[in-house]
Amino acid sequence: MPKQLGFHHNMSVCIGCKACQMACKNEYGLEAEVNWRRVYPFREDPGAPERNFMSVACNHCESPECVRVCPVGAYTKREDGIVEQNHDKCIGCRLCTMACPYGATRYSPSHRKASKCELCKTRLDGGLEPACVAACPTHALTKIELDTFKDPAAVASVPGFPNSNITNPSIRFTPPVAGKQYRRDA
Repeated sequence: MPKQLGFHHNMSVCIGCKACQMACKNEYGLEAEVNWRRVYPFREDPGAPERNFMSVACNHCESPECVRVCPVGAYTKREDGIVEQNHDKCIGCRLCTMACPYGATRYSPSHRKASKCELCKTRLDGGLEPACVAACPTHALTKIELDTFKDPAAVASVPGFPNSNITNPSIRFTPPVAGKQYRRDA
């Protein structure tokens, strides 16, 4: 089985601080309207008083829709499972942004091209953690290898996350435990 890198997000300890989102934005100098990683409020039960958060970016899917639909072959999958994009090939057609069920590929109006998280491949190749992972103060976000990742509480999908059977995303979630969530008043 080939190596498949991905993310694990422990929703029970995420405080919604958006340090991961800002670290990604700062690492790559992303413009205001482009966020490769996004943090969303998560509430499995709308009547529950607790608030939790979901941090998502590109899921480096086993069967990535961006690779399948790109008419110019701008997307490829590395041996470690990272889905990368050749920005020079991108023609800005936005087919990838429409095809990704997770909204991971973002279109830049100023550059007139699409772009996405590449799991900080340059940092990884240099022995560093992805910027988002390194910035997380509660260690809620980690880089994983799917074939060796073992967490009995982790699941492939949570309510509100698109159907994981579509592309087999390389993200695992540890859902919040009722009554044990961190709270952060908005």
